[in-house]
Amino acid sequence: MYLDYWQLAKKPFEPAAGRANFFPCESHEAALLKLRYAVESRRGAALLAGPAGVGKTLLVQLLLHELGNSFSPRTQIVFPQMCSRDLLVYLAESLGAPPVEPARHSIEESVRRLETLLRANAAAGQHAVVVIDEAHLLEDCGSLDTLRLLLNFEGPTGPPLTLVLLGQMSLISAIGRAPCLEQRIAVKALVRSFTVEETADYVRHRLNAAGATRELFAPDALESLHYLGQGIARQINRLADLALLVGFADSLPRLSAEQIEAVSEELVTLSTE
Repeated sequence: MYLDYWQLAKKPFEPAAGRANFFPCESHEAALLKLRYAVESRRGAALLAGPAGVGKTLLVQLLLHELGNSFSPRTQIVFPQMCSRDLLVYLAESLGAPPVEPARHSIEESVRRLETLLRANAAAGQHAVVVIDEAHLLEDCGSLDTLRLLLNFEGPTGPPLTLVLLGQMSLISAIGRAPCLEQRIAVKALVRSFTVEETADYVRHRLNAAGATRELFAPDALESLHYLGQGIARQINRLADLALLVGFADSLPRLSAEQIEAVSEELVTLSTE
């Protein structure tokens, strides 16, 4: 709607994965490097934690996109609130484990299917990758120990899969209460919210990737985006996107803190009065 007005090739604040939209701030770069090390070194497990909305899922999607062909099959579970039985059945199906007849969908059956798949996969030089999103919810389902048992599988040269757990900060304490699983985690990475300077650089990076040729947000607008968005990429994206829409509707040449504050108050914050 506002692309022509701001002379943009695409919407700059969409939650799209890919190198063009990836903002290489310090914590994101360090986390991506650690995750790549864990997977490409074929370690058993890795952990990525951070507040909601800072870009953990996009970071893992970028990781999966950049892995070589030898890291297959891959699966990403985005709704992990399942009992152990259902989780193992889902994993077996999503990884393409060979079916059995008649299917009973029991824990024992799923474990055998996964073991058969992973053994053959490792023998062919492949390495499976399993990503569990929102993994901080697993403790309530009693599924953390199930995942630990998956790491008991062994291939010819080590673990036949890498388990990547990502979730909110409570995931760290949940893993701490499962010491047998924690001992299997080769890498732990944290993603934090942006600093003021990083927020400004992030907004400019997104705008440049969308084809912007001039500054669309005044310095005070960038500061407001940081403080009202709490340095969290998802909230900054929402505020900035709506501000561009309002600026287009009001025919503004550039956005100031006044527009960001108005958007936050009128379009984002719900009144309880």
